[in-house]
Amino acid sequence: MADPGYLGEFEQLVLLAVLQADQMDAGAYGTTVFDELVARTERRIARGAVYMTLDRLEKKGLLESFESAPTPQRGGRTKRCYSVTKRGMAALQASRRALVQLWKDLDAFGPIR
Repeated sequence: MADPGYLGEFEQLVLLAVLQADQMDAGAYGTTVFDELVARTERRIARGAVYMTLDRLEKKGLLESFESAPTPQRGGRTKRCYSVTKRGMAALQASRRALVQLWKDLDAFGPIR
């Protein structure tokens, strides 16, 4: 599989939202990932952008997905659930290291909250 290259900001946010949503009982699927992004970033985000990014990250090998069992609550429909792969975790860690190095010694903005 090709090198995933650098992560864009939105790709980083989606990968982190998948990790957050994956800790919940419902798991990480489109709606829970979207909800995590909106709640934690306080941004207006297009739902379609989330689904397109999930697909792109899976094609890059940074996410993997599976279909859940159909449930009566969803009218017998399945959900596509996502988890971050080892390559995805490595890409996130590389991005984090780069950001920490760039923020290092920049006191003009005060402490990170």
